[in-house]
Amino acid sequence: MRNKGFTLLEVLIALAILSSLLITLIYTVNYQLGLVERQETITVATLLAKSKMADLEKDPAGSKGEFDAPHEQYSYETFVKASPYIGVSEIIVVVKAGNEEVKLNEFIVQ
Repeated sequence: MRNKGFTLLEVLIALAILSSLLITLIYTVNYQLGLVERQETITVATLLAKSKMADLEKDPAGSKGEFDAPHEQYSYETFVKASPYIGVSEIIVVVKAGNEEVKLNEFIVQ
């Protein structure tokens, strides 16, 4: 009469298959979370750059600094350059956060 149940070898093979699937799942989730974090950083940097650009349209002047809380990890640098056209200036805003950088430029009539 044969005993019903699983042998140790069958259990070990099943555990090996499950652990490889679990490792793949964890890797995929970590990768996706990294992408989400990067996109969030780029989105916030873009919105901060647009806000700084709106301020520069009113009073164009080059400056450098960091944003207030809760965005203290973001820094900015602004440039005002003359364009080849009379009465038109180019304003550039660069916002950095870690390895990410967002650069916006716009031409304004003075």
